[in-house]
Amino acid sequence: MDRRLLTLIAIAVAIVGAAVGVGALVGGEAGSGATGATGTTEPAPTRVTAAPTPSSSTSTTTTRPSTPAEARRLTPYRTINGAISPKSVVASGKGYVSAQNMMYQHSVTVYDADGNLARTIPDSVDLAAFGVSGHPGVSKGAPVEAAFSKDGRYAYVSNYAMYGNGFGPEGSDDCTAGDGTSESFLYRIDMRTLAIDGVAAVGAVPKYVAVTPDQRYVLVSNWCSYSLSVVDRSTLREVKRVPLGAYPRGIVVAPDSSRAYVAIMGGRDVAVVDLGSLTTSFIRNVGGGPRHLVIDPSGRYIYATLNKDGQVVKVDTTSGTVVGRVATGNQPRSMDISPDGTALYVVNYESNSLAKVRTSDLAVLQTIPTGVHPIGVTYEPTRDRVWVAIYTGAIVVLADA
Repeated sequence: MDRRLLTLIAIAVAIVGAAVGVGALVGGEAGSGATGATGTTEPAPTRVTAAPTPSSSTSTTTTRPSTPAEARRLTPYRTINGAISPKSVVASGKGYVSAQNMMYQHSVTVYDADGNLARTIPDSVDLAAFGVSGHPGVSKGAPVEAAFSKDGRYAYVSNYAMYGNGFGPEGSDDCTAGDGTSESFLYRIDMRTLAIDGVAAVGAVPKYVAVTPDQRYVLVSNWCSYSLSVVDRSTLREVKRVPLGAYPRGIVVAPDSSRAYVAIMGGRDVAVVDLGSLTTSFIRNVGGGPRHLVIDPSGRYIYATLNKDGQVVKVDTTSGTVVGRVATGNQPRSMDISPDGTALYVVNYESNSLAKVRTSDLAVLQTIPTGVHPIGVTYEPTRDRVWVAIYTGAIVVLADA
């Protein structure tokens, strides 16, 4: 068969697969309503010793495209299905992408940069083997978000809730600080063995995770504890829990590791945590329900999705003021930024779409149908592809060329 015809057929299959979805989940970031008065509802190791290395097609060194991301176009590459319900997808930058499948699958699925499954990692652990008392036997988690060390060696995965001996009621988005919701754990995955090799105690219903560029801390936003866990990366011990306010979520860190910015989804503000003194100030009134943050390579601007307002805003970190605003779709959730800082990739949960946005003026360059309930997105830099987590059971991969 003519190779051009085969290519056209493959693209058509990818588009159809993305649009269909794979059935509704029970719960999830339903997102239209409020928890209390804030308008912010969010969704409701088996040891292995050897892991396949990324294939030769998954080289971790590539020549950057000469064309800036803002001038490129997104086109379908493939759709990944299987036993997944991805809340997030995160690229290691070194040839792997992980998908966190919550309590619906109790797993992290790891793929090479071309979308081939490398391993499914169960979220089952024996906490006693890591020196944790009070939870005998096997416990399970609910992987929600992940972040990688700079060298890609380790992934740090938050667990929405823990299941097993000694844990209380299942975590929920409908919570208040100190209401008795069980605290949870962060897992560390060794990307050489693709196995869980460490745990860290954090707060209740941890959501987003970030590793500081200097590799000193892992930061975790605790939805139900209204706090930020600051975890020493070398010891996996929490060194401080910083109070923030109702429903902290997205985190970004300044390139010099001096401060972290945390979206406070229960209000209209972004918290600024000084990573030297571990004290807090705020950028006020960026918009309703800030959920996810990214930062440009210079650290001058942060971008926030506003789940309540249906917008993305650009914030000047030097002045603490909003300098741009654009509507991308209904309930923008996660986003990522191109390595060159010229484009944003924003998933719109209720619009079932991905918007590509130019950072300089926040012009919407493309809007791509994704399938039902896109919720996570990552830029995979070794292939210049954008991966979109579809909460109803798929991952859509787009080429940015």
